[in-house]
Amino acid sequence: MPFLEVDDTRLHYEDAGTGPALLFVHGWGTSGRVWQSCLPDLVRDHRVVTLDWRGCGRSDHPAAGNTIARIAADLATVIETLEIRPTVVGSSIGGVFATELALARPGLVGHVVAVDSPGHWPSTGMLEKVQDLRQRLVDDRAGTLGSWVPNWFAPGAARGLVDWTVRQLLDSGVYIDALFTECTTYDPRPRLKDLKTPITYLHGELDAEIPLDVPRSCAAETPGARVHVFAGCGHLPHQENPRAFTAALREIA
Repeated sequence: MPFLEVDDTRLHYEDAGTGPALLFVHGWGTSGRVWQSCLPDLVRDHRVVTLDWRGCGRSDHPAAGNTIARIAADLATVIETLEIRPTVVGSSIGGVFATELALARPGLVGHVVAVDSPGHWPSTGMLEKVQDLRQRLVDDRAGTLGSWVPNWFAPGAARGLVDWTVRQLLDSGVYIDALFTECTTYDPRPRLKDLKTPITYLHGELDAEIPLDVPRSCAAETPGARVHVFAGCGHLPHQENPRAFTAALREIA
């Protein structure tokens, strides 16, 4: 399995296909495997890189460095090492990492695609919700994830998909929980007017975690930004409707 060492941390990645580059960045606690249903179509004419960011999947689970800035810097190192200028596709908090990378190092990124991404956390009740979640993860990690993760999907999602997601989360390191605290104060909107990289927001219509107002309010602050909504999908449209997701991504990339 291919690994890159970044800041004394081994990061697992997969690299397949040739053509315009796509770098896929998963959401909190999952892994690069969440994109697997989209890959067979895309690798036909793209170079597709999927990454397990630090603390997740097959990468190392360090106690330090689990911050938005550090993970965005990890992405920069991966891009420079692989000598690509990709469209960076980030799911949930992965979209935050992609956005911050584009703001800090615009020359490295051809396009940002933020998928159901918390461009900011709505203030009403979110701080209390995250504080409660962090406490429950300490007290009963498996039970908390088992009750929370079904809300990530639209009603009627396959139970196997939910259970597989929970297993990935349980395999990830506990130190990434620190990202929740950082996210409660994260809000890029004042800086989005300065974003030089094109950005598109892809969002599930039925996302119960991040409401549609979030990408719409971010797009309103970003020159040229677009919002594409997936009907009938929740927080993970690339897993819930990979055909529609891949078609939308092709239009962008």
